[in-house]
Amino acid sequence: MPERRNIFTHGLSLTLRRLPALLWVYVFNLLLSFLFSISLNRQLSKLLNHSLAAQRLSSGFDLGTIGETYLHLHEGPTGDAGAVIGHASIPLFLIVYFLLVPGTLFCYQTDTPARLGTLLQQGLLYFWRFVRITLLTLIVSGLILGPLFVLQGKWADRVDDHMVGRPAFLLILAGNIVLFLVASILRLYFDLVEVYTVQLGQHLRPTLFGQQAKPDRRVHRALTPAWRTLRSNFSEAWPIFLFLTLLGFAAVILTARISMHMLAQPRVWPTFLLAQFGLFLMLLTRFWQRGAETSLALQNPIPSPALPPVLPIAGPPDSIDPLHPSRRIQLAPEPIANPPTPEPISNPEPAPPSLDEPDPGVFHHEPTKPPH
Repeated sequence: MPERRNIFTHGLSLTLRRLPALLWVYVFNLLLSFLFSISLNRQLSKLLNHSLAAQRLSSGFDLGTIGETYLHLHEGPTGDAGAVIGHASIPLFLIVYFLLVPGTLFCYQTDTPARLGTLLQQGLLYFWRFVRITLLTLIVSGLILGPLFVLQGKWADRVDDHMVGRPAFLLILAGNIVLFLVASILRLYFDLVEVYTVQLGQHLRPTLFGQQAKPDRRVHRALTPAWRTLRSNFSEAWPIFLFLTLLGFAAVILTARISMHMLAQPRVWPTFLLAQFGLFLMLLTRFWQRGAETSLALQNPIPSPALPPVLPIAGPPDSIDPLHPSRRIQLAPEPIANPPTPEPISNPEPAPPSLDEPDPGVFHHEPTKPPH
């Protein structure tokens, strides 16, 4: 029986013990962000380098100027290498996700160090399984969240037609919160599916005699254990998932607000470092969620497939006593057809004297028979 642990603290412990996985993911995200921002940087430079409105950004922060700038981004240069990289941002991000996340979950579930080679190796092994999980997530989320999103839009229109001010804002916010809570439950469930998929990949599928056992790559076998674990531990897992999500968003909002007040400074590095610190904290809370989900899956593991029964060693068979069925009789072993001839023993040792034959060296007194 697995040891019961607090998934909140145990998830943090798993995250800190596999900290290199978090650092590698952050480095790759930073590199991708730099590549994706090339096109945006060229477009903004085309619009702002020779504009008097750019002074509002270099000496302060003006939301109106930022909004108007994004309306004219299509006037920037297109067709260059930066634009090509910008259009390929989503596929590249998904490839990095499918390579690093499975390796991270594997290191969380085992004692393997989180090296880059290990992360990439396990990512290649689980690559297509995570692609299938992502497609399944999109289909299920579209079927559930699509109608809810339409209902939320109609609810917001109805509130705008009948109310104004703070009550209207609170009612629309309540509808958005309901949509967010349903999306968080779906995200938690498919996170558990990914964790159980990695756990299932460490099992061997039962095979016939003479065939080599292979890892279990069936994604559909992880759906039921994930649902069973979520249903039985919902009151513990979902609040922790929501708390860590809100904690990550709070870290980004706080650091972004402080960065906005620092934009008027002549040095850009403090603003950049503060913003990256907020993004790192958000990524840390996401890995903390992964650690809590892994801890929950380790405490509710998928049972290993049953091994084939071990055949008993050939020996004397047992028989059942017809008078006492509960009593077994040990039968004598069958004689061997051609028993091997024993080899003669050289220099045999003298046999011990028999008890029936008297020893010549010992005087035996025979009792006198009485006369008839």
